[in-house]
Parts: sequence; C-alpha cells; structure tokens
Amino acid sequence: MKGFMYILECNDSSYYIGSTTNLKERLSQHLQGLGANYTKERLPVKLVYFEEFQNIEYAFIREKQLQKWSRKKKQALIIGNIENLKIYSKSKNSF
Repeated sequence: MKGFMYILECNDSSYYIGSTTNLKERLSQHLQGLGANYTKERLPVKLVYFEEFQNIEYAFIREKQLQKWSRKKKQALIIGNIENLKIYSKSKNSF
C-alpha cells in the first residue's frame, strides 16, 4: 500500500512529521483537531512538505529519520535548499 511522509507547520511555527496511507484524509483530520495531540493543541496547521513511497513502511522509516533532524535541516528540505541540507547533514550540531 502506498505511503506518504509529511511535514506540517503548526501555528507556533513548530513542525510535526507524520506518515499515512491517505494524505488528503490525514490532513483533514489534523485540521479538524482529530489528528495527533501535538497538532490538536497547535491549530491551524499547514502542509509544507511531503514525499510519496511505494509502501507505508518506507514512509514510516523516513518519518522517524526526519524526526531526528534539526529544525534548520528540516527547513532546508522543505524549501529545497540542497546545499544547506548537505551542510547541516555534515555538522554534528546542525547549527
């Protein structure tokens, strides 16, 4: 089953990273306050990035990978800044 890893920006400018088999439905759940407790307390949320995978297991693995990243590294991914993404990947402190 196809899967998606997604990043939401919350109203406090924090990021929430999740995975799902139905991105449209899951986003709707988050917006209605039916998603994770984290997003429910930080509405409204906005979808800022997603990746599609052949199956949900790969999406979940990617979700867990990105959850360990620094904020700056996540921001570089979201805006597509490959150079900064490389820099933050090499840095232990990730600035």
